[in-house]
Amino acid sequence: MTDAALPAAPIAQANELDSPARRARRRLFKRKAAVFGLVMITLFVGIALLAPFVVPYDPIATSWSLVRKPPTAAHWFGTDELGRDILSRVVYGARASLLAGLISVAIALGVGIPLGLLAGYRGGFVDALISRMTDAMLACPFLILAIALAAFLGPSLGNAMIAIGISATPIFIRLTRGQVLNVKAEDYVEAARALGNPPWRIAFSHILPNILPALLVQATLSIAAAIIAEAALSFLGLGQQPPAPSWGSMLNAAQRFLTQAPWMALWPGLAIFLVVLSLNLLGDGLRDALDPRQR
Repeated sequence: MTDAALPAAPIAQANELDSPARRARRRLFKRKAAVFGLVMITLFVGIALLAPFVVPYDPIATSWSLVRKPPTAAHWFGTDELGRDILSRVVYGARASLLAGLISVAIALGVGIPLGLLAGYRGGFVDALISRMTDAMLACPFLILAIALAAFLGPSLGNAMIAIGISATPIFIRLTRGQVLNVKAEDYVEAARALGNPPWRIAFSHILPNILPALLVQATLSIAAAIIAEAALSFLGLGQQPPAPSWGSMLNAAQRFLTQAPWMALWPGLAIFLVVLSLNLLGDGLRDALDPRQR
């Protein structure tokens, strides 16, 4: 072995010992669009958490002397039809939208993953039954199903989150089932089965960890869809109820004043656009970063 080859050995060994998480993180941060999405989402989450400390005014306080005032130094985003500060309402509206996205997807994951695991691993009649129920729910468009369930449950943010979560569940059932069908034929699953592991242990200890990357990417994209759905339900009066701020309800109020006060629709619409765009960019970046075929 030459002297030139000696320093290369530790480097090669270090690369071999590099964990999949580090490689995925390195690939993620190489993608500028994904980093932009991550930064924007972190910014919105931080603003939502610190809302009481960053807003200049009470988001539900009205003032008849400030009705539909354009942006000024005192009110950066202007005021609405009741004289409320739009900046404060946009910041507090981020709480409702992000919370709806997270909880709705959590509901979908909590229901969809166990059913998908059961259908994909068990097969037979159980698989056929769950798959036909999933197909029946997927036959109805996501937003239409969410509106129907929210109208049935009653107008409130909590019911809207439940409706969105149930509507998003079939996507995760089908994705989980497809991933399980691919993974359960792998050699390590056969080895675990040959060692006498019970089916539930194989499903949760050997199959589920290996399908989590695909579920994580889908969850990121589904949060964006859930935020749009929450805004649509609030726009229709089925989500967050006045006077509590929500981006969708703010757009509903602004539609009557698009010519007189366009800033009322500009800021909540821009907030929805930025959050959804950032989540989609982050989801695309995660998909590439978690792909084992990427180098």
